Amino acid sequence: MLARLYNWTMALSAGPRALWALAAVAFAESSVFPIPPDILMIPMILAQRRRAFLIATVATIASVLGGLAGYVIGAFFYDQVGQPVLEALGKAHSMEEFNTRFNGLGFWAVLVAGLTPFPFKVITIMSGWTGMPLGTFLVTSIVARGLRFYIVSALLWRFGEPIRHFIERRLALVFTLFVAALIGGFLAVRFL
Repeated sequence: MLARLYNWTMALSAGPRALWALAAVAFAESSVFPIPPDILMIPMILAQRRRAFLIATVATIASVLGGLAGYVIGAFFYDQVGQPVLEALGKAHSMEEFNTRFNGLGFWAVLVAGLTPFPFKVITIMSGWTGMPLGTFLVTSIVARGLRFYIVSALLWRFGEPIRHFIERRLALVFTLFVAALIGGFLAVRFL
């Protein structure tokens, strides 16, 4: 089953609408969607290595725009949208305490969340809710998401075929590690 899913994702990633799908996922992931854009980005780069940096650019732009949507949700629609998203992640109960700590960390919170598997949407919503200066949020989001996506793209561009062969030979292990990292990010949200 994993092999079929992998082959389907590889075929989708080489298709004519792959960049649009990546942009939609990257945008949504930064504000409300739980699945990171890496799921599409990695096979897209493996399928078309010469487009690695275009793919990173699309992911970065869409992710930052989605982060702005998350910021707006936090700033203006926290009760209607932001709080239910954070409740689903188990973070709504500690909002006041987090608000105080978050404003002290601001730049670093956005940078760390943008670079790691930590769900970026939590930070984008919190940035709007706590009133982080929009300029700080934007610059940090661009740096963090750009670094994350360009590093992944550069590694896949440089070492694409060996990585692709490794993934194809050890698909179950790679999938397990990816799911563990994803779950780890959600657990970090729940318990931090």
